[in-house]
Amino acid sequence: MKTIRPGWIVALLLCALFAAFAQAAPQQARAKKTSEPAPTFAFEPLDQWKAAVLSGDKAVLRGFYTTNPAARAKTPQGETLDPAEEPSFWATLKPAGLDRLNVQVLEAKTLQPGVMALTLRMEAGLKTNAEEKSIIIGAAQVWVQKLGEWKIIMTQRSDPGAKQARRLPEPAKPNTQLYPPPEEAQAEISSALAAAAKDHKRVILVFGGNWCYDCHVLDATFRSKEFAPLVNANYHVIHINIGNSDANLDLAKKYEIPLEKGVPSLAILDPDGKLVVSQKKGEFESTLKIGPEDVVEFLKKWKPQHGG
Repeated sequence: MKTIRPGWIVALLLCALFAAFAQAAPQQARAKKTSEPAPTFAFEPLDQWKAAVLSGDKAVLRGFYTTNPAARAKTPQGETLDPAEEPSFWATLKPAGLDRLNVQVLEAKTLQPGVMALTLRMEAGLKTNAEEKSIIIGAAQVWVQKLGEWKIIMTQRSDPGAKQARRLPEPAKPNTQLYPPPEEAQAEISSALAAAAKDHKRVILVFGGNWCYDCHVLDATFRSKEFAPLVNANYHVIHINIGNSDANLDLAKKYEIPLEKGVPSLAILDPDGKLVVSQKKGEFESTLKIGPEDVVEFLKKWKPQHGG
């Protein structure tokens, strides 16, 4: 799938202001089950920014962006250091009929203490006398904390696009920790294979990233009441984080996943680690193009012969 990824602003910010990333403490490797609840993410400054967008108050919106240094914005038209660029764009939605705004955080990274990078998917409802429509905007924001206040220092934004219907379940609130840090991938695979050797299930490797909305949709599908029994009876599901298409490339090659075809992309392993099948044509890359029958067919076709 194609979506906004904050890689360029993260790299630029770090080069300009910081020497290195703050590393999160390693987590214990685990094989996830589809019944586990998703961790919740909350960031009050983002909620306040959302309220300002809904009000359409350009002056209030300007207060969310740094002026020294000037907030840097990347839009479909190019890059700019004009701190009024983003406030002006978001303030135009209210006159266009904005009456609701659903801001979904797909990925949240603490780059340094007081520096937060967010990948967002926003659904805006525009209501006019003639019609009501929904538009989707992809965005990334880097927030910095100065003197106790959070400000936006860098942004990236897509053009608004009409919302398209999906036939698969969508997450009400995406799990920002769906994909663990890339360096945990091998330990997670080993843990899942050990569990599969005991219960005679197979292991599904889902290559993707938290920034990928289609990855969240596929996960919501696996966890839904219609699919969870089939998944849990036959598979251990492991999410392999590819970063900004620059991480775990060795695993993608090993398990014959052509990342250039898009993600999510799946590989299925036997308990001994042998590759059973991998998706080579981007079959699940767009959850706009597939439906429940496609996922069911895939899961049933490749489940273990003696699965539950």
